[in-house]
Amino acid sequence: MHRLTLVVLAVLCTFSFAHGQEIVNWPSWRGSDASGSISKGQFPAKFGPEEYRWRAELPGKGTSTPIVFNQQIFLTAPTEGNDSVLAFDALGKQLWKTVFDKEEKGKHPNASGSNSSPVTDGKSLYVYFKSGLFAALDLSGNVLWKQSIVEQFGKENMFWDYGASPVVTQKYVVLVRMHAGDSWIAAFNKADGKLAWKVDRTYQVPTEVDQCYTTPLVIEFGGKESLLTWGAEHITIHNTEDGKKVWTCGNFNPEGNRLWPAIATPVIVGDHVVVAFGRADRDQPLLYGIRLTGEDDVTQSNHAWKRNNVGTFVPSPAVFEGRVLVLGDQGEVELLDAASGQSAWKDKLPKHRKKFYASPLVAGGRLYAIREDGVVFVANVSLEQFKLEAENDMQEPIIGSPIPFGNGILLRGEKHLFCVGQ
Repeated sequence: MHRLTLVVLAVLCTFSFAHGQEIVNWPSWRGSDASGSISKGQFPAKFGPEEYRWRAELPGKGTSTPIVFNQQIFLTAPTEGNDSVLAFDALGKQLWKTVFDKEEKGKHPNASGSNSSPVTDGKSLYVYFKSGLFAALDLSGNVLWKQSIVEQFGKENMFWDYGASPVVTQKYVVLVRMHAGDSWIAAFNKADGKLAWKVDRTYQVPTEVDQCYTTPLVIEFGGKESLLTWGAEHITIHNTEDGKKVWTCGNFNPEGNRLWPAIATPVIVGDHVVVAFGRADRDQPLLYGIRLTGEDDVTQSNHAWKRNNVGTFVPSPAVFEGRVLVLGDQGEVELLDAASGQSAWKDKLPKHRKKFYASPLVAGGRLYAIREDGVVFVANVSLEQFKLEAENDMQEPIIGSPIPFGNGILLRGEKHLFCVGQ
């Protein structure tokens, strides 16, 4: 059996203190362990558009999730029609703004040119935009390098808007492109942005199934740092050193359904990865549990379980107390065992025509689930129960995922960055 753990660099596990509770570094979209959760701390239940710790105005509509390192907040957003990166301090004061070239606006009403979240290794900040701009900055906002992925590898051929975020390994910063055409995973040198390796990830699948919006997971597999990527009906694991594929699992769409892109990023609990597929937004959910053991092609041996009555299309699941918490597109919430697929409980948020796009956060035993119109639901969760505590209308659309910040929560709205809490 392969030993598997999510890779967390020691530099990303430091803490600092403010407002009576430590500010934990949140260096990537789903946190340092890609779980979308934090177990310790006390976090708010009730807040609103006029009840917040601080609020910072944003220069334009972006849908990426902020990240946090050493009490500084980093996010991407358009500024006067150009791609840009902003930094704020712990009190919401803007520290700097670095502006690049012209943005490419999003096609979907809930998208923008700033869909991908930044990532940091504690030394540099790496960003990617829908325009194809790929850049590295230092933590003071100085540009270290920049390049156009579109000029190098052609324009993306996707029905909607690129949404995967870059990830960092010990040596490289990695991008993935899975679209209707030449698909790949590529690693770039952190110091200068030069291509280190690029491997093919093209599969012949039904229409739109090849278009994927998921972010890779940096894991340890077989004693080596590796990348797990989901999309185009396949999970693949690649060595980070050279991109070599060492493990693959397929058979997620045996009926050949069309128009099933992969959007929700998987989560890992122990030696299982939980993968959402299908169209939960159209009442066609699929949820798979896959054993992360063996090597090469494990399609015939590693499917542990399958559910067709729970799932998610857009929001990525979170990990809670060794279980998987799934937030559906229409507000369904279910807690499952990753090894068996059995549910501990299920519930549902109030019915509404608007859907859930942001991925959920579980912080200190509270679930934060954001509807696209900016209503933030807060529920107390345990292994035994789900109890809705509050319904907070921030009165502006929110697509980015919530993240913890001290004993508060950061909410990235269409017009403002909020820090809510007492």
